[in-house]
Amino acid sequence: MKLIKLNAIASTSSFLKELSQNSVLENYTVVVTKEQTNGRGQQANSWVSEPSKNLTMSVFINGFNLEIINQKYLNFAISLAIFDVLYTKEIGKLSIKWPNDILSANKKICGILIENSIRSNDIYASIVGIGLNVNQIKFPDFLENASSLKKITQNNYDLDSLLFEIIAQIKKRVKLVKAKKYTELENDYLNVLYKKNIPTMFKDSTDVLFMGMITGISVEGNLQVELADETTKEFRIKEISIA
Repeated sequence: MKLIKLNAIASTSSFLKELSQNSVLENYTVVVTKEQTNGRGQQANSWVSEPSKNLTMSVFINGFNLEIINQKYLNFAISLAIFDVLYTKEIGKLSIKWPNDILSANKKICGILIENSIRSNDIYASIVGIGLNVNQIKFPDFLENASSLKKITQNNYDLDSLLFEIIAQIKKRVKLVKAKKYTELENDYLNVLYKKNIPTMFKDSTDVLFMGMITGISVEGNLQVELADETTKEFRIKEISIA
């Protein structure tokens, strides 16, 4: 593992991506910054973080030659790795909100963005961006659903220690991907999936409300929701949200 520490950068993932294009990177090269000025989330969303209070990092991972059709298992592995670490910190009511937000109760404490490099039909490398709210206790009004480890437990956390714990756990979970332990990863993910098997009010991309129940994840990684008429429909990112 190679660790690159920066005081400030627009985006750790963008920095690491450029680095990977211009040099040969060691597996599990990590870029972490005290301040990220243009952090990125899913679907071009931004990630807002108070300087020096949170863990804003990106990890370069290669060497797994994962078929594109199986990319959901990498997502499962990364999400579960962070879940595993937070579970040891006794963060209450932990769950993973599809596809890879980490929640405590109904509050978001971590976001993940995975960007894959593809050759033929295989993913040969990935850059995993992680934004974990750690010691920040005040958030902008538009982030009303955000929380942090300190806000939940009242404890301060050492950012370096958390980083090393997360990388160690990512390595363990990625080994399962490389060993094709797909059933284990999927079962573990579904066991902690937010709102699974719970009747829930959803909203589609046209703001139409409907009742449904999350039942699983499709082969393509889409969310499977059982509707009121007992049929199951699949949704991609941004096609569905919890009302």
